[in-house]
Amino acid sequence: MANVTYDEIFGAVLTLPPLYRAMLAEHLLKSLDEINPQVETAWETEIANRIQAIQEGEVALIPADEVLQRLRNR
Repeated sequence: MANVTYDEIFGAVLTLPPLYRAMLAEHLLKSLDEINPQVETAWETEIANRIQAIQEGEVALIPADEVLQRLRNR
């Protein structure tokens, strides 16, 4: 494998079906990130809190098309 070039690998990857390319991309991105357990726990807590706030009606959700229209109107 040491003699295989980037271009050869990239070319081979492009022949894969989209699902497999996406899976490979996800694995490659994960390999770049060092997981900090404290940060991971903090995000899990934040996500749970946001879900709870939505379910309890504490926050109003705005449809994506409305948000995009607001941005276009700026």
